[in-house]
Amino acid sequence: MSIEGLANKNLILQLILPWKIFGDPGLYVDNRYHYSITAIDPCTACFIDIQNIKILLRSNGIFAEAFVANSSLNSIRTFERLISLTQKQMHGRIADILIYLSKEIFQSDSFDLSLSRQDIGELSGMTKDSAIRILKEFEIEGIIKVDGKKIGILNKELLQEISFRG
Repeated sequence: MSIEGLANKNLILQLILPWKIFGDPGLYVDNRYHYSITAIDPCTACFIDIQNIKILLRSNGIFAEAFVANSSLNSIRTFERLISLTQKQMHGRIADILIYLSKEIFQSDSFDLSLSRQDIGELSGMTKDSAIRILKEFEIEGIIKVDGKKIGILNKELLQEISFRG
C-alpha cells in the first residue's frame, strides 16, 4: 500500500499479508482512493462493494466491532510509522523496517525479501542509495547478513536499540 508524493516519490505505507481485509478510508467518506495497491508477488484479490460493507456494518455487530478494531490497528501503525519517518534518523528508520519485516510480515529473523532496494527506501522514507548504504553498514557491523534477496537478523538486541534511539 503506497502513496505517491511530490515528484513521483512514493511512500510505502504497509505490506498487506494474504487474507487481510483492507480498504481505503476515502471510500466511506469521500468516495476517493487515497493510496495505491501494488502486488509484489502473484496474488488474487477480492473486491467487495462498499455498499455491501455498509450493510454488514449496520446489521452485524460482531463484524462491525472487528472492522473497527482492524481500522484502529491500522491507524495506530500509521501513527507509529509517522513518528519513525519524522523523528528518527535514517539508521533508526531502517532498523524499524527490518524489525517490521521480521516481526509482522515474515515472523522470522531470516527471510527472503521480495522487495527491491528501492522498495526498502520507499518504506523508510529515504532514497534507494541511502537505504543500501545503511543496510551495508548494518552488515559490516554484524547486525544483519545479506545474501542477495535473503536477509538474516544476527543481532536483534542491537537492531532494537538502534530503533529505540532513532
